[in-house]
Amino acid sequence: MMLRLLFPIGLLLLVDLYFFQIVKTIGTDFPSRWRMIAFGGYWLITIVTIAAIVFSSFRESWPNYFRYYMFSVMLVLFIPKVIGVVFLLGEDLFRLGNGVVGLFDSASEPFFPDRRKFVSQAGIIAAAIPFSTMIYGMVRTAFNLQVKRKTVFYDDLPAAFEGLTIAQISDLHSGSFSSSDFIAEAVDKILSLKPDLIFFTGDLVNNEAVEAEPHINEFKRLKARLGVHSILGNHDYGDYSPWPSKEAKAANLDRLKDVHAQSGWNLLLNNHHVLDAGGEKLAIIGVENWGASRHFPKHGDLDKAVSGVEDIPFKILLSHDPSHWDAKIKKHPQKFQLTLSGHTHGAQFGIEIPGFKWSPVQYLYKQWAGLYEDAGQNIYVNRGLGFIGYMGRIGISPEITLLELKSSKSA
Repeated sequence: MMLRLLFPIGLLLLVDLYFFQIVKTIGTDFPSRWRMIAFGGYWLITIVTIAAIVFSSFRESWPNYFRYYMFSVMLVLFIPKVIGVVFLLGEDLFRLGNGVVGLFDSASEPFFPDRRKFVSQAGIIAAAIPFSTMIYGMVRTAFNLQVKRKTVFYDDLPAAFEGLTIAQISDLHSGSFSSSDFIAEAVDKILSLKPDLIFFTGDLVNNEAVEAEPHINEFKRLKARLGVHSILGNHDYGDYSPWPSKEAKAANLDRLKDVHAQSGWNLLLNNHHVLDAGGEKLAIIGVENWGASRHFPKHGDLDKAVSGVEDIPFKILLSHDPSHWDAKIKKHPQKFQLTLSGHTHGAQFGIEIPGFKWSPVQYLYKQWAGLYEDAGQNIYVNRGLGFIGYMGRIGISPEITLLELKSSKSA
């Protein structure tokens, strides 16, 4: 464990040492007493953070969310400093080049302390912007729950399902929460929407089933006229956590499936559920995780999932990873009018304003947030309810989706 921590800790210290040159340069204007307090505080924060990361890594009895938040604190301290260091690095490279030239040209430009101070001030300002943004993302944006409403029109929607409303949530990552308060808020919001159906499209946990168990009472409160249906995501299989044996990993997955059952959710594992309204039918199909990238598990079996519902013309598919849509779903002999996915989180970072939407995750996923259409088939990618890695969100809020299905004749 300690060997795995050496590289990130060493990198953090290296960046800290370099960024400290900025702090020292600016600190020359302060009285010596305040300068020593500032310098001491700078290193105290760094040392305490590193000590907490190391200590929590060896305390497996500590809640998982504590380790996740310590990692986020490290990111909050590291990323802004890297940005600030870029300014200082540019100045140092200029000085190096000027020094080399000075060896051959005595008339070369000398070093100006005022310019060094100006560059340091620019570096501090540049670092302060992502620092404050990341802090705000952890304490505010991560819990700024948004309801995204969409009406989707179809030529072949059975008349009995005209106006069907669906609430979709995804990527809860319940192990990231220290309490059930936010989950309770999300459940209250969903219930206030009074949807006909509720779908959960994967990643209930970060790694282990035990993360979800404290929240079962909140999950149980989710109710809809036509039921709550769920699927698994890539994090639900325990692939990102060490296990003492294959049997222990399998037992964890069984335990997670039991959480779905205790919550009253109909977990679809490469199978389906049929809604029948006066003889008109709609098929809800759920596949296990299938991702186009080799880094994600391919447990999904679409052929198996649709076996027995080939004659039902209108199908809603739950598939966690949206890369499944282009790779398999659109090419399948069966038509899936609506696919619901999650997985991307919108990278938990991006810009969404009227008329413009951007996130770095769009360079990995063609369908990454919102509604997409191709040849009469739609996919909706939910931005996720929880978070993982960086325990916050910047510009991409947690989402509850409310979809209403309507006939094209009513458009």
